[in-house]
This record gives sequence, C-alpha cells and structure tokens, in this order.
Amino acid sequence: MSLLLAPWTRLSLLVVLLVAAGACVLVYEPQRLLSQGWPAGLPVGAAVLLFAGAYGLCTAAFVPRPLLNLAAGAVFGTWPGLAAAVGGTVLGAGISFGLGRVMGQEALRPLLRGRWLKAADAQLSGHGFRSVLAVRIFPGVPFAAANYLAAVSRCGWVPFLLATALGTVPNTAAYVIAGASASSPGSPAFLVSFGFIAVSGAVAAAVAWRGRHRLAGPAAHEPSPVHPPVVGAAPHGP
Repeated sequence: MSLLLAPWTRLSLLVVLLVAAGACVLVYEPQRLLSQGWPAGLPVGAAVLLFAGAYGLCTAAFVPRPLLNLAAGAVFGTWPGLAAAVGGTVLGAGISFGLGRVMGQEALRPLLRGRWLKAADAQLSGHGFRSVLAVRIFPGVPFAAANYLAAVSRCGWVPFLLATALGTVPNTAAYVIAGASASSPGSPAFLVSFGFIAVSGAVAAAVAWRGRHRLAGPAAHEPSPVHPPVVGAAPHGP
C-alpha cells in the first residue's frame, strides 16, 4: 500500500492516464462527437450542462479548446454556447489541476530548479490569481501545461479556478461567436471574432517572446566575476 502511495508511483500513474487519454482523443476525435448527435428533444439547459461536462473531460484529455469552442458556438449559438464553453473550461482545468496536485506535485516540486521553472513557481505560488489570469488572457502558455504547472506550484484552488473563469472569457467568446456565425463568413460578427483571434494570437506570441528574452537577458549580460588581488602574495620574477 505504501508503494502505491509513493510520489513517483502516483506520478507514473498520472503519466499513463494522460497518455491513454491522448490516445483516445486521436482515435475517437471527441470534438466531432460534441458537434453531432445531440438528442432533438433535449432541453437547452440540460444540453448545455451535458456539453459542458463532456467539454471538461475532453479538455483534460488534451482536446484543443479552440475546436471545442467552435463546436459550442455551432451547436448552441452565442450565449448558451459561451456558457457551455466557459463552464467546460473551468471543469477541465479543475480536473487537470486536481490530478496534478494529488498525483504529481510531491514528486515534481524537488525538480523545479531551472531559471524559468523557479520564476514561474514563485509567481504562481505568491500571486496565484494575478498570474493565472495573465496566462489565461494572453495564452502564450498552452492551456494544459498551465494547469499542471499551477498544480505543481502552491497556487490555491479558488484563485486558480476564478482566474480561469474570468481570464478565458474573451478568447473563448471569440471562438464561440466564430462558430455560431460560421455559416455566414462575411458577417460582421464572424469578421470581428476572427480579427480578435488573430490579434490575440499575435499579442500572445509577442508577450511570450518578450518574456523569454527578459529572462535570458540577465544571464547573457551578467559580467564575469572579477577576482581581487590576493593581499600579501609573493611577487613574480626574480
């Protein structure tokens, strides 16, 4: 029993679980199932809840969120689709965060030794809500990676979930609106949403590039230490 509870045993089980989930995604393509086959007589509220639950499971299994958001807009329209997508986003983030916290944190925390990992851990542990909110608004970090990095840190549950719910709304809404108006690609709604997606992607890339060079800058320009002369050293030569 103690072997099953060992940190590295739990981490190994988590890796196996995630690999199996990724394989199922590649085989079954659940993002297509979410946009098809809904019972015709199912009430809208129940359908939104069911979709959000399936969305959360798919997100935890590494299905790309843009595909799920487009499907939400295509199935439900703008507002119900946004509710389903945001609810599923929070659920999927919570599943990933819980798995990482229970099965991976204890084994991985001693490995946080690199400059980037230490900086990210310090931000998430000390400023959880602000850090997660920034990552969600400017998604330079992949969604699943951010979930598990936050889980390994000491970020709390409430700041993580609240920042996820608030920070993912703008980008999620753009994809949902694009999915809802995909049948009329010349409409203002589709053009505005597509433009927002393009601009947010460019901003995210710029932020990630700037952050990378900001972290690498001090190490690249740090002067080499100058050793002072040794007092009382014997002179060279005869």
